[in-house]
Amino acid sequence: MTDELFEAGLKHRKEVLGAEHVNNSLASADEFTQPLQELVTKFAWGAVWGRDEELPRKTRSIINLAMLSALNRPHELKLHVRGALNNGVSKEEMREIFLQVAIYCGFPASIDAFRTAKQVFEEMEQE
Repeated sequence: MTDELFEAGLKHRKEVLGAEHVNNSLASADEFTQPLQELVTKFAWGAVWGRDEELPRKTRSIINLAMLSALNRPHELKLHVRGALNNGVSKEEMREIFLQVAIYCGFPASIDAFRTAKQVFEEMEQE
């Protein structure tokens, strides 16, 4: 791994999830969790999210919303709802993604995704 990959990942991660969240995640890392933060930043955000020429960020966000909903990962979904909004995914597009999740992954997954997204929308309105 190169430091360049980490730096590229850090840039992408902050642009999508917000600098405050990323800085808090890195600052709260300890000896146990620091390797995970480095791995996520280098591979997920540097090596994969950094491939903007292959898939635009909006498309990556749409894919993430569907996968995180299907996997029932509300904490990560919450982060990526914000990120998707930053990447140009509209609330209406999210609604359609979560309806698609209902058909292919089950209604409980879809209901949880709607609930999580609505919570994020409400939080953002209060900011």
